Amino acid sequence: MAKYTCPMHPEVTSDRQGSCPKCGMALEPVEVGAQSEPNQEYASFLKRFWISLPLAVALFVLAMGNMGSSTTWWIQWLLCTPVVFWAGWPFIEKAYHSLHHLRPNMFTLISLGVLTAYFYSTWVTLFPMSISGAAVYFEAASMITVLSIIGQILELRAREKTSDSLKQLLKLAPDTAHVLREGEYKKVHICQVKVGDLVKVRPGEKIPVDGIVEEGSSSVDESMLTGEPLPVNKVMGEPVTAGTLNQQGVLVFKATHVGKDTTLSKIVKLVGEAQRSRAPIQRIADQVSEYFVPAVFGIAILTFVIWFAVGPEPRLSHALVNAVAVLIVACPCALGLATPMSVMVATGKGAANGILFKNAESLEGLAKVTVLIVDKTGTLTQGNPALHRVECLSGFEEATVLRLAASLEQQSAHPISKAIVREAASKKLTLGTCTDFHSETGKGISGNVDGKAIFVGSATAATHIAQNAEKAKFGPTEAGSSYIYVVVDNQLAARLSIRDPLRPSSKKAVQALKARGLRVIMASGDRLETAEAIAKEVGIDEVRAPLLPEQKGSLVAELKKSGETVAMAGDGINDAPALSLADVGIAMGAGSSIALESAGVALMRDDLFHLAQAHALSQKTLGNIRQNLFFAFFYNSLGVPIASGILYPFFGLLLSPIFASVAMSLSSVSVIGNALRIRAIKLPEA
Repeated sequence: MAKYTCPMHPEVTSDRQGSCPKCGMALEPVEVGAQSEPNQEYASFLKRFWISLPLAVALFVLAMGNMGSSTTWWIQWLLCTPVVFWAGWPFIEKAYHSLHHLRPNMFTLISLGVLTAYFYSTWVTLFPMSISGAAVYFEAASMITVLSIIGQILELRAREKTSDSLKQLLKLAPDTAHVLREGEYKKVHICQVKVGDLVKVRPGEKIPVDGIVEEGSSSVDESMLTGEPLPVNKVMGEPVTAGTLNQQGVLVFKATHVGKDTTLSKIVKLVGEAQRSRAPIQRIADQVSEYFVPAVFGIAILTFVIWFAVGPEPRLSHALVNAVAVLIVACPCALGLATPMSVMVATGKGAANGILFKNAESLEGLAKVTVLIVDKTGTLTQGNPALHRVECLSGFEEATVLRLAASLEQQSAHPISKAIVREAASKKLTLGTCTDFHSETGKGISGNVDGKAIFVGSATAATHIAQNAEKAKFGPTEAGSSYIYVVVDNQLAARLSIRDPLRPSSKKAVQALKARGLRVIMASGDRLETAEAIAKEVGIDEVRAPLLPEQKGSLVAELKKSGETVAMAGDGINDAPALSLADVGIAMGAGSSIALESAGVALMRDDLFHLAQAHALSQKTLGNIRQNLFFAFFYNSLGVPIASGILYPFFGLLLSPIFASVAMSLSSVSVIGNALRIRAIKLPEA
């Protein structure tokens, strides 16, 4: 069953379309669909507009042509009544609910203003002699209603555009798939694909579900999800993602995730949740909105009293018109929409560019970051290390050591473990069975192979064996290489040299981040010489190494204590403690599931330059939110005093309730329009 929620009050949910009991705004679907069902409220307002518009125009012309005449008042009453009580009924209904819940809002102000003008004019029509010099304001009541309807139509259409990015993402996945059924590939609806099914994708077709390639090879365009412009080669064992485009060869893959479990669906869900979250800056608007409507009521009453007491004749008419103008011109909706609309558009644009913000707090927080800590492996480097050299001590042979190490490492999913296993496979070594396997994050792994106790890990973890032997029996270390040690039955056996090439964009990305005013620090678990060599190559001045996972967390805490706003970018389990401690955690390449849960921002592409784009988007969004808040505050600070008649003693100017209604309608639309400008932001290009 579909769920609906309010963009201004995400805690409000409903099983059907309707209005928020707190602010009166139309509820929106919690889950955006590629083909959304028709917006009933939009259709209703459109129908009311087209029927009420000719009545309101006729009434306006009639009123302007008979200024001060009572002969047409009854005709005006007949024209105005259906406009107010049929076309404007949604406003009256929302106003009633707002008062019932003791949460007066924009619709309370509109309805009170319209009904006041209508019933006053009706009284004058019924008893024309009861008020000296009285006039009717049926045209004001009807035009305010029609203009408010126009404002609602424009607002609903503009709000619809904020989910365009998510709809485009959802449309990436095809509706059908070719699945192996009874010995042949048959075309079935996407909902019939099950985990474990074999799916065939031909050149030019989109991949329907997530899976692992079983047969064939091809290049796949993943730009729609990751923003990566170059196609990615896919061979047997490689993962493929729903929504991406197969370009050349035929692929047969086994489905691993279908329906709402695909990466594409999870992205849409994550972005949807982020859009409904509240940014810290929203608290300003929330605090003001809490007192805004009661304050407007107070100002309207004060306006009426002052004009009735000391205003020119006819005092009652002037007092009434100006009080109504105050009620109509005030728009708390613009204030409430200032932040949510910008967040919705920004998170949608981010998703379309492979940047996922977990919530609005992360979006705002990234804009305020002063220090960025980056991991080395998988962040600055490609995260695909290779075994460069095996140096054995006397009494040990390279093939034996490599076989024992690979037998142990095949139990681990670490990139270095995979590199060692790959090297053993390339030399066609037969691996043994490992028992009593144990992994200690950031230090190494141990276990028993062929009755021997094997340890493979860092010099830090094997200090009692490795560091002394390193100086005495191994050759000089090489810049850019990482070293791990193999210990057999408590005896140092070999040193393995690992190399992980830099990402091509790392240097340019670091330059871009520094140009954006960020202080960049490399924190690595590798030895200091290797970390410094990589840092020098990419242009990072500050290096902290070697650091264990908990030490990375301590570095984050230390920087935060000194007053810095800290972001941490990493891609592995080792980085999870630091990611969760940082003001903003950033998971590179969507990271491991643990890193993603700890992070507030996920970058779908393994590219640090993507982070420069995310930072630019967050700063532009925060600027847009501030513009919206300024406009909303400025509009009300200017509009309410003018509506109350503050310019009359100096210039003889009064704000008609009709013009007040125009200004009120445009204020919300202007805020939404400004938020939609985020879609046109040009992000930095590598």
